[in-house]
Amino acid sequence: MGASLRASRALALLAGFYLLGLVLLAVLAGIDIALATAGLRGPALSKLLAVSAVLAVPIVRGMFMLRTPKGDPVPGVPVTERQEPVLWRTVREVAEQVGTRAPDEIVLIAEVNAAVSEDSKLLGLLPGTRRLYLGLPLMTGLDEMQLRAVLAHEMGHYANLDTRLTPLIARGRAQLLRTIGHFNDRADAKVAKERARQEKRAEKRIASGKKPKAVDTSGDGAMYRAMAALYTAYGKFYQRATLAGARRQELAADLASVRIAGRDSAASALRELNAIGPAQDFYMDSYATLGVGAQLLPRPGQVFGGLRHLLDARSEELDDLRRELSTEPASPYDSHPALAERVARIEALPDDGRGGQAARPSLELLSDADAAMAALEQAVLSPQALALKRVDWADLVQESMTRYVGEGAEQIREAVAAEGAGPDLAALLDAIDADPAVRWRIAERFPKSEEAAAATGRTAREFARPVLRRAVNQLVTAELTARGTARWQLSWADSATLLYPADGFEEQLTAALEAAVADQPDTEPLRKLVLAP
Repeated sequence: MGASLRASRALALLAGFYLLGLVLLAVLAGIDIALATAGLRGPALSKLLAVSAVLAVPIVRGMFMLRTPKGDPVPGVPVTERQEPVLWRTVREVAEQVGTRAPDEIVLIAEVNAAVSEDSKLLGLLPGTRRLYLGLPLMTGLDEMQLRAVLAHEMGHYANLDTRLTPLIARGRAQLLRTIGHFNDRADAKVAKERARQEKRAEKRIASGKKPKAVDTSGDGAMYRAMAALYTAYGKFYQRATLAGARRQELAADLASVRIAGRDSAASALRELNAIGPAQDFYMDSYATLGVGAQLLPRPGQVFGGLRHLLDARSEELDDLRRELSTEPASPYDSHPALAERVARIEALPDDGRGGQAARPSLELLSDADAAMAALEQAVLSPQALALKRVDWADLVQESMTRYVGEGAEQIREAVAAEGAGPDLAALLDAIDADPAVRWRIAERFPKSEEAAAATGRTAREFARPVLRRAVNQLVTAELTARGTARWQLSWADSATLLYPADGFEEQLTAALEAAVADQPDTEPLRKLVLAP
């Protein structure tokens, strides 16, 4: 579908919104005129006219929303050609190869994404400022040819005038949502007013000793809901009509990607995107923000820059994500076709002989990737986050895990204290030596399964034993880390691990824990292993 035809369709869909409004206004006016002509007079006619006027207000307000609401600006770091000459040269080369005007601005963002926008005017008839949003996490996982494939895809949107038509489509969507919102708001207000009235009447009946009636607002706001339903139905049609075009635009942009970077680079870039996205989410949750609860962040530049370590260490896990592509769009209203469909279309193209091209990491297109990562932190992190203490990765893991283990042991200390023992490991072992049964009373204070709760005698003790062993082990871990005897070690390939002071220590600890929770407890091995100076 050509740009002219797509523009005509977008205009027709927008005109449909106005036509729907005019039809509804005409229907309201027609009903009023017909009833007035039929002899309706007095308060009844006044009430009818008032209802029509109230229903007409959201319609008129939606129709005369002359400006498309602008979304929140994407936080990021704008970079000039002087700051990033190689990146700008690459983008301009790709734009020229695609046959379109290069962006006027490049903004580095913190997402696994690349996107383009254009501040076009007169509903997309006149061009405007073009911006390329380029995610540093995305660049972290791509080589240069894969990045060129991504850039070619985005420049393809410019060449096809997709960005010029976006404001036109967005305006229709915004006007529909605004009108539907007006009607729903009025319906909710009417229901709330009626509920308050009925509740006040019920209070008076209760005060006079009468039985109150149940609050019933099922019929209130029905006219508003009906009007909202009409616009919602058109909104669904609008979404389907524009969505089909948007997905065709994505496939067309994929062809530009293949033409510029080659079939294999275009396909592998999409596969890589499917892996980097989840990896970035996992990295931010499990690594970059690991120390926030301990008021810590990685060194400047590492909040986003540390993703490189994870991608290198977990390449085999990421291979599964590169292979297992989604066969469905991310949502019914996602403008992108299913990733599996896009990759299959690309890989079904004839071999263009450009497979296996050697390419440097795309971050090498930046003058200083670490500095860019640090600048991005300043642009997107909150002032509270930027104020946190910055430490090396090793110290971040050690200090954070030590604090969290200590906090996790608080529940155990509370249970121990409730049975008259002191708060630390030594006091617990003393209490066990004085009264071995204290162990089972402590275990009773922790959550248990229905089966464990119903057990008695020896069976109950067998359920309680592993619970008690875990609790004692947590106190041991807190003791060892607080003393510095054991240390948490960072692992990019797995969870953080606790390094014990010597070879064989873990096996000795397991035996000592078993001895402490045995039917005839022996706390001496645990004392010697953990508490001895």
